[in-house]
Amino acid sequence: MADIKTPIPNGFTGETNPQLFNLDAKPPSSNVPKPGQLSEDKIRQFFEDGYVIVENFFKPEELDPCKTAINDMLDEMAEQFLAKGKIKELYKEYGFYERLTMIERDFPGANIVLHKLGRLPQAFKNLWTNERLLNVVEQLIGPDIAGHPVWNLRTKTPQNEATTVPWHQDSAYLDNESYKVLQPTAWIPLIDATEQNGCMQVAHRGHKTGKVATHQCCYGGTWYVMLEEDEMAKSLDVNIETDIKTCPIPYGGMLLLNNMIPHRSLPNLSKQIRWSLDLRWQKPSLPFGFYNMKEGVLMRTSNDPNYEVKWDLFEGVDRHDKQRESVKEILEPSTDPDFDTTIQGPWMKKWEIVHMNQHTSKLTDETMSSWHGHKA
Repeated sequence: MADIKTPIPNGFTGETNPQLFNLDAKPPSSNVPKPGQLSEDKIRQFFEDGYVIVENFFKPEELDPCKTAINDMLDEMAEQFLAKGKIKELYKEYGFYERLTMIERDFPGANIVLHKLGRLPQAFKNLWTNERLLNVVEQLIGPDIAGHPVWNLRTKTPQNEATTVPWHQDSAYLDNESYKVLQPTAWIPLIDATEQNGCMQVAHRGHKTGKVATHQCCYGGTWYVMLEEDEMAKSLDVNIETDIKTCPIPYGGMLLLNNMIPHRSLPNLSKQIRWSLDLRWQKPSLPFGFYNMKEGVLMRTSNDPNYEVKWDLFEGVDRHDKQRESVKEILEPSTDPDFDTTIQGPWMKKWEIVHMNQHTSKLTDETMSSWHGHKA
């Protein structure tokens, strides 16, 4: 479809809060180090650079169960697809790094269906609340910790635009309260993440202004918002020639990011799927949630050292369903919702829609008029 141009909506606020994302935000160091906690140099790097690479953090017994859980999810999805005639066979002979690719050959967009599933297996819960990992998060935001409602399983099949995320700041997807809150994310690959298979790149110190630059929607044939490099340079003081850093992460490591640092994933040029998880946290006492659709989950409180995470309420709300529900009155109905390979959400209301594709095409003309003040 032809590109369109619309006025910029309410994503850009012009607010700058550098003190919330730089060394000023670093909590006091504990006199008693806890297992897994990082060196002061690593913590300082997180606040000064906006990110830090941590190698050899997880043990195989902490990550391997996540791979097993994904295999179980693939089994269930393949059975459902086969029963509905969406795929020709179950492809059970293919392993963790190839099976979804084979399913995609029969049913393009299967990776999106899996990404939208939103299921939180016990292995994912165990990793998200891993004691050593929460001890690191405590170094970043303090002893009271909640899991943010936005977490993701990344299904990065080879040479697939739908799994190649463009430059963006995480807060560009979230409600505007996130501009005022430090929300660290751990990006955890479930395979050695390399430049060849699509590891992450970051814009070094692109968070220092403490603001969100103007993004646009949507990138190529995807639902992703995008941040142009010239906008990064203009608004975030990023030097495109020297500040772009490639971040390969070996299995067992992680990349810690704040919600203001611009980052992207490279295309997967290998023959294997590059699986990964994004897990995010925030102080529970600050403005919290996801567009009032879903609240976070308290994971640690300084008032109760024996606190047990209450997952029932958190798991009772499907974020992806809520995203679609939030715009249901302005969406064309899906004829086959269980196999819908498009994604819509409230971030599409925040930014200028400059490119229409299969995701935005489900928005009606009335949608575009009500969101942006004119007929699309």
